[in-house]
Amino acid sequence: MTEYLGSYLHYLQLEKNASSNTVDSYRRDLTRYLEHLNRSGFRALEEVQGEHVSKFLRVLNTTGLSARSIARNLSAIKGFHKFLVGEQIVGHNPTVNIDLPKRSKTLPDILNQGEIERILDQPDPEQPLGLRDKAVLETMYATGIRVSELVGLKQSDLQLDLGVIRVMGKGSKERIVPIGSSATEWIKKYRLSVRSSLVKRSDTRDVVFLNARGRPMTRMAIWNIVHRYTESAGIKKGVHPHTFRHSFATHLLEGGADLRAVQEMLGHSDISTTQIYTHIDREYLKEVHRTFHPRP
Repeated sequence: MTEYLGSYLHYLQLEKNASSNTVDSYRRDLTRYLEHLNRSGFRALEEVQGEHVSKFLRVLNTTGLSARSIARNLSAIKGFHKFLVGEQIVGHNPTVNIDLPKRSKTLPDILNQGEIERILDQPDPEQPLGLRDKAVLETMYATGIRVSELVGLKQSDLQLDLGVIRVMGKGSKERIVPIGSSATEWIKKYRLSVRSSLVKRSDTRDVVFLNARGRPMTRMAIWNIVHRYTESAGIKKGVHPHTFRHSFATHLLEGGADLRAVQEMLGHSDISTTQIYTHIDREYLKEVHRTFHPRP
């Protein structure tokens, strides 16, 4: 059974162009699933029926996993069994009548514009790494790009004179994202006076944002930057790099931006993913109404 798992993960990576994070998640989820089947006495995947998959999901529910995590597990299992049928390894798909649970659209945490400004004001641009951090934070808020996209941003992706950057998103999908004059100014300052000194220390692979050793920054390094400056700004919310992405989208929609334009900038393949921000916008409008209407 583990041999078939390896084939499926290979298929995801090469045929479906899945990201390494997706492949790793599916590997963990499906390894747990196959271990459960093994403990339950199954010796072949052909033996698995729909009720066995449902029982496994109930087991997951007792472990305290969130509904989101259980839905992801089921998605991995459904994809695995569909692959097995497609490759004629088994003759039936036991998950065909098992539906993914409807997940409630929880509104992500966002920062208001004042809070964003307070965080952006924290780095000291007189210090080399402070200037780099300022450029990092400005870029995140100006473009709404994912942290994985930020750390992978290359010199050749910057078209600052045109006011845009090229972003390589999920599934190696390329998109062009506008970048404002403020972020452009700080990136130029960073490249001129900081990156040029760091680049001599190590192979940078043309990556824009480098750490103190001259190597490409990691996702955790960006998380630490956001955490440190959020704390120094005195903001008590649970802020992480994705919060900047949520705030970027929400502030655009609050300002009257077109939903499909925001979808394009965020790199969402399905507009329903972007529509969650319209719920936030409606909450904002209701709060304004409650606060300022004479008869709330």
